[in-house]
Amino acid sequence: MSRIRYLIIILIVSIGFAGAFLSGYFLKSYFDSRVNEFPVLNQAYNILTDHAYIELPDSTSIEYGMIRGMLDASGDRFAVFLEPVQHELETNSLQGSFGGIGVELNQNQNGDILIYPISGGPASQAGIQSGDRLLAVDDLIITQDVSKDDIHAAIRGRIGDKVIIVTSRKPDDSPLEFTIKRELIHLPSVTWHIDPDYSMVGIINVNIIAESTPDEIQNAVSELERNGAEHFILDLRNNGGGLLSAGVETAKLFLRNGVVIHQQYRGEDVESFTVNKPGPLENISLLILVNRSTASAAEIIAGSLQAHSRALLVGEPTFGKDSIQLVFDLQDDSSLHVTAAKWWIPGIDPPISENGLQPDVSVLPGEAGTDLMMKVAIQTLLEN
Repeated sequence: MSRIRYLIIILIVSIGFAGAFLSGYFLKSYFDSRVNEFPVLNQAYNILTDHAYIELPDSTSIEYGMIRGMLDASGDRFAVFLEPVQHELETNSLQGSFGGIGVELNQNQNGDILIYPISGGPASQAGIQSGDRLLAVDDLIITQDVSKDDIHAAIRGRIGDKVIIVTSRKPDDSPLEFTIKRELIHLPSVTWHIDPDYSMVGIINVNIIAESTPDEIQNAVSELERNGAEHFILDLRNNGGGLLSAGVETAKLFLRNGVVIHQQYRGEDVESFTVNKPGPLENISLLILVNRSTASAAEIIAGSLQAHSRALLVGEPTFGKDSIQLVFDLQDDSSLHVTAAKWWIPGIDPPISENGLQPDVSVLPGEAGTDLMMKVAIQTLLEN
């Protein structure tokens, strides 16, 4: 019996070795075939590393440069490669929140990074004061060569984790160390106010289309109405877009029925996004401000409301971006944005990509220090 068991074990081990060998063989063959797809690139890289007189950057920097060159050669003008830090910050913006300590950073004329805690936030409660000079974040020593993006990324992290902040403070500039627990910090995509000259007009500025944008807009309208607003201007100027889904949901707030957009991925059927029930803001008096930097998801909002005759557009023709980028997370936490689909708004002709959205009331930017577009928008809103 023991002999049979022994033979079985030998057989299993042999099969395991054979499987490992074959897996390794085929895996090596696969990677060799992939490398051979770019023989000139590999040859050029080897020449560079073997013969370059100047000291080359690290392999990661060279690899990132190759990726950017590949995207440039692809012809996809909206394809983007983001390094880990930029990818993290972008994700925070689109989610509308992050784990942090509630601070803003500014750089003075000497190149020093000054830290300004938000009132009531974790940093403020820990004792950091406005204008403290930032010296270190955990193991990151702050020098003039460290970018603000890198500093923001170091300060942010998982909610509940602690971060060590080292600052100095006048007059003696001696180091001060603070251990601060990260909390949920909201990153609003919307700000609002009552117009100073027309108390019945509420201004809603949307700077990015994030997950939180539809809820923020509803909160803005509610607060503005409590303060006496009867008419509203949705300011989408300089809004480069964001999440398509959030753009669609924002448009639905103002519509009673109908199609917001159609979209189509390569090789797939057309998909339609429709309004299933009247939006909570369908009856408010509304006008939309746009300019040449209004793009993507912001154009979905403006264009669908224009197509349904729900709101007039005032300003300049928009950017004209009707494509959808999928975001792929790479293994080092960088990301690749690749154009994968197109969207369009029924009733908008010619297509947005050709000329952008055309305003119902065209206004050129005013002189520096003036906001002619806003002035015309308010007049148009009150007259209609």
